Amino acid sequence: MTDSHKSTELLWDWQFPLIRLEGSGASSFLHGQTSARVNGCANGELIQSCWLNATGRVQALLEIRLDSAGADVLVLNGTIEQVASGFDRVIFPADQVRLAEQRRQRRMQRLQAGKAPDPNQVIWLNEDSEPSGSWAGLSPCNASELDRWRNSHGWPLREQELTGDTNPFELGLANWVELNKGCYLGQETVAKLASRGGLKQQLRCWENTSNEGNGLKSGDQLSLDDSRAGIITSVSTDNATGKSFGLALVRRQALDAETLQAGNSGVEVSIWRPSAFCDPPTRA
Repeated sequence: MTDSHKSTELLWDWQFPLIRLEGSGASSFLHGQTSARVNGCANGELIQSCWLNATGRVQALLEIRLDSAGADVLVLNGTIEQVASGFDRVIFPADQVRLAEQRRQRRMQRLQAGKAPDPNQVIWLNEDSEPSGSWAGLSPCNASELDRWRNSHGWPLREQELTGDTNPFELGLANWVELNKGCYLGQETVAKLASRGGLKQQLRCWENTSNEGNGLKSGDQLSLDDSRAGIITSVSTDNATGKSFGLALVRRQALDAETLQAGNSGVEVSIWRPSAFCDPPTRA
């Protein structure tokens, strides 16, 4: 990766859809419906979690915060309608929880060059408040800057990576999954993947090795020795060099390759493991 698109620290300032859960059973309900360990977490603690389907595919990325009356569930990636509908279908009176209002939540996060996203560098702001202390006066990045940052660090925050057909380990989101807890939606599949391995593909960063690849786009195929090697999912452009770079889902048999061919013209691209990619944990 060239130094020119290793962005310095960025401030991501955005409003996200949020679901409110009311009731004493909110913690237990979310513990059983998401991939994180929610029971036992302190009120106000930021909990990052995947919402999976029954076969372990990622449907949404969530941030959860418990409080004395229930929990707030911020939808970082995915659709709030799908999450709310999915929760509503499995809530029973014995759960002691109910869906309340939906709203938009302002969220800020510092993103540092060369480092994985840090949940400790996230704050939520009330509607009538402004950031204070070290957060005050920081200028937020624009959408293009954010896309370039996530594409150079390997953060799957767009619908091209979150298609509903990928599991958290393929996307490098193992730190969003707690294996050593009780049953939850999709748990059986992710437990098997963690213990047996055998992922069919993994998220990788790519960059074209010359300016010939500037026409590459999401959906273009990758190949290795005339065999299918994966698919490009996201594309950004380096403002300084004009080269293209981005994210791709690369098949297992091609993960050790340093270069692949992309698109109909077979443009050469280099690939590497993203700095934000987290391998599956060893199950205790």
